[in-house]
Amino acid sequence: MKAVQITSPGHCELVEIPDIPAPANGEVRLRVRFVGYCGSDLTSFRGLNPMVSYPRIPGHEIGATIDALGEGVPAKWSVGQNVLVSPYTRCGKCSACKQGRFNTCRDNRTMGVQRDGALTEFINVPHEKLFRSDKLSLSEMALIEPLTVGFHAVARGEVRTTDRVVVFGCGAIGLGAIAGAAARNARVIAIDIDDGKLALARRCGANDVINSASDNLHDRLQTITDGEGADVMIEAVGLPATFKACVEEVGFAGRIVYIGYAKAPVEYETRFFVMKELDIRGSRNASPEDFEAVIAHLESGAFPTEDVITRTVSLHEAPAALAAWHSDPGAVTRIHVRL
Repeated sequence: MKAVQITSPGHCELVEIPDIPAPANGEVRLRVRFVGYCGSDLTSFRGLNPMVSYPRIPGHEIGATIDALGEGVPAKWSVGQNVLVSPYTRCGKCSACKQGRFNTCRDNRTMGVQRDGALTEFINVPHEKLFRSDKLSLSEMALIEPLTVGFHAVARGEVRTTDRVVVFGCGAIGLGAIAGAAARNARVIAIDIDDGKLALARRCGANDVINSASDNLHDRLQTITDGEGADVMIEAVGLPATFKACVEEVGFAGRIVYIGYAKAPVEYETRFFVMKELDIRGSRNASPEDFEAVIAHLESGAFPTEDVITRTVSLHEAPAALAAWHSDPGAVTRIHVRL
């Protein structure tokens, strides 16, 4: 069967791989219909993902149809159902798993990162990883996983209705955080350097937007927050400057949530940690509750799914689409591959 494979940094091609075996006990076989390209796929293509070895089949944002059932699969799952997949694993033994925080399992192996992903015609997955919706299209299902990462950051920030929430970055992850905070009726302030992405952020629920390339970030935030600063800052860019800005611009007793990985060491004025008595938290992957929350949000019609998908390509076009994203990353929010 056919698959898209990153064979080495900077090289991606359509290849033939062996057909998969019948699903094992507790597994289902999926006919993959849509896969979204993630930022991790782009960093893998660029050779910058330390968790990836080559060759690697990318893809963990999935809309698929159940094609076959293994033994022991519950009756609620049947051939022909459209589903999406949580792409993470858990060991059940590490300190995170013992606390029930399976999304940050020490030994997690995400599809398309530490193990081969879904950009192929068929995959087998454990039935416990499946979610369904009778209202969403397969393309919308493939958009859910990246949005759950933003929703999880909102949960980590314990966002409340009375909060003023700043989100740095209006890519797919940041848009998920914007939508998640808006779903909790917080006041959301989106920051980016692209006016087009800021316009999309408004459609996703942002009340205010700031172009930090043309506006004075500090002055604008002070005006919007009545001189108090934000209650919650969510970083979805991964730059030292935005990491630092979160600490500088958050209000006293504020919460900071980091999703992005800074691409270089970050130097802080640490007195703000103590003076403001900050809560600084990381956010990784997503929980089943986040998947259910995003499914409900998309089913409500509150999210502009069609606007977020920049382009849809065929499986044969997928290698070239990844290379084009590498050449012009600012032009893309999400690329979907239709199989």
